Amino acid sequence: MTWNRTFGLLFLLCSFLGGWLWLEWRSFNQAPINTGGEELLFTVSPGESMNTVAHRLAERGVIENAAMLSWVARYKELASRIQAGEYILAPGMTASRLLDQFVQGEVTSYSLTLVEGWNFSQMLAEIARTPALEHTLEGLNATEIMIRIGHPDVHPEGRFFPDSYHFSRGMSDVDILQRAYQTMEKILQQEWQGRADDLPYKTADEALIMASIIEKETGLAEERQDIAGVFVRRLQKGMLLQTDPTIIYGLGEGFDGNLRRNHLKDNKNKYNTYRHKGLPPTPIAMPGRESIHAALHPAPGKAFYFVARGNGSHYFSATLKEHNRAVKKYQLRKHKKGSSAAGEGKANK
Repeated sequence: MTWNRTFGLLFLLCSFLGGWLWLEWRSFNQAPINTGGEELLFTVSPGESMNTVAHRLAERGVIENAAMLSWVARYKELASRIQAGEYILAPGMTASRLLDQFVQGEVTSYSLTLVEGWNFSQMLAEIARTPALEHTLEGLNATEIMIRIGHPDVHPEGRFFPDSYHFSRGMSDVDILQRAYQTMEKILQQEWQGRADDLPYKTADEALIMASIIEKETGLAEERQDIAGVFVRRLQKGMLLQTDPTIIYGLGEGFDGNLRRNHLKDNKNKYNTYRHKGLPPTPIAMPGRESIHAALHPAPGKAFYFVARGNGSHYFSATLKEHNRAVKKYQLRKHKKGSSAAGEGKANK
């Protein structure tokens, strides 16, 4: 009789525990977590255990039963598979979905955009302003930065591809630079392999220099290959490139917004393409893929000169006489009205 009573009590206890577990399991799979009706950010630190994560969630009131989350994770053999990172906890999601999110590593993503035509300093300034990144390069010069990313003998200008890069919290500025550098290398080599014949470049790096000039000279996307054609023909004829953006780059912080005649006569500026033949020593900005493609696929034609019309487009000329008329029409007249003379003499000789 005593044995039957004990068995009955055990049966009732097991039934009660089973029912409780079933209710908890049902709640775990169906009931939404508590986010207060808003998205919450939650960070799983590297090496953090499932048990610790569950208790932190319970402390914040996101879940009611930390033990159930830990037990389910162990039962499904997922406890050791949760991934570190920053997660968005959305209203209405269940603890089961939350666990899947941790296991799949569905961390929240941030975005950083590097803009075509920026120089190395502008790119670094934007990276430094991005709060979700880990900043490790502060105080380093260009040489030290290139050492840090694994390319100690490369000049940094123009070597990083302008694009939008997505990253998760905890990634560093070095990670972004390495990705942008590798992307530029890949795209440059792809374009170099498909280049047109009879180009005046010995290496892909020289094409990159030309692409950076095209990037800075182009106001309208459809003119990229026409501008490339002018510069390529000038190189082939042994003519000076005479492009203002290279001089401005060489002046650096000393440029006040006005390009003067003494700047055009400065032999000490290695980027002065009014005085030094051929391409400048390095790129002057980050070119996009379209500018790289244009440098390697210049438009055919007879133009050796171009001048800005003032509306973003250019007037192209085959002769110096025609070009001088265009300069008088589009630039000198504008200068008399008080506009800057910068760019007045693009490729004007």
